[in-house]
Amino acid sequence: MSYEQQSSHDPEPPTTTVQLNHTAVYASDRHLSAEFIAAILGLEVGAPFGPFLPVDLGNGVTLDYYEKRDEPIQSQHYAFLVPDARFDAMIARLDAVGVTYYADPGHTESGRVNHLFGGRGAYFADPDGHNMEIMTRPYIRP
Repeated sequence: MSYEQQSSHDPEPPTTTVQLNHTAVYASDRHLSAEFIAAILGLEVGAPFGPFLPVDLGNGVTLDYYEKRDEPIQSQHYAFLVPDARFDAMIARLDAVGVTYYADPGHTESGRVNHLFGGRGAYFADPDGHNMEIMTRPYIRP
């Protein structure tokens, strides 16, 4: 059977749209980074899966933290659409652990949130310098 063929034993039918399923997030300490983002977002860290430590975002997507100690971690941007009712608790968790949040992606407006597209948003760095964003409304694209 070729790679493209679906086995009759596959538990899930093929999807009809393209969806992000997971992404690898490089970290110098996968436990520290996965626990950090899970704590801020109010989620849980899953059981290890091979070299990965997953954080399930609840929409079928996981962040799979992968430990990479042999070279510097290249900063990436991860944006999370979060419920408005949980936004304040996330900001409070950032404050509780002493992580500064910003209204802008360049991290110049510290301790402030933005109000883009009728919602609220903030940016903060994770333990490896990834630029994390929480927002309550998705960006409106032209």
